[in-house]
Amino acid sequence: MSRPRHPDKHIEQAVAYAESLGWRVEISGGHAWGRLFCPFADRYGCIISVWSTPRVAQNHARHIRREVDACPHCLDTDGDEFADG
Repeated sequence: MSRPRHPDKHIEQAVAYAESLGWRVEISGGHAWGRLFCPFADRYGCIISVWSTPRVAQNHARHIRREVDACPHCLDTDGDEFADG
C-alpha cells in the first residue's frame, strides 16, 4: 500500500529522497503530517517530524534533507552495511 502524498511538492520530494535512502514514513495527524524513521530500527534511531503546513515549505524540505544526510546510521558508501557510530 502506498502512502498519501504530502500536499507541498518540495516537502514531498524531500520525503521521497529519505525513502530512497531507506527511511520509513509513518503518517500521523495534527500539526505533523508524519514522521521519518532512519534505517537503524532501534530506540536510538533518528526521527524527523514532517510538518503539514510549515511557514516556509522550501526551508522545511531543506531541513529534512539536511537531517537525513547527517544521520550517523545511514548506509556506508558501498551500500552494504550500516556505518559505525
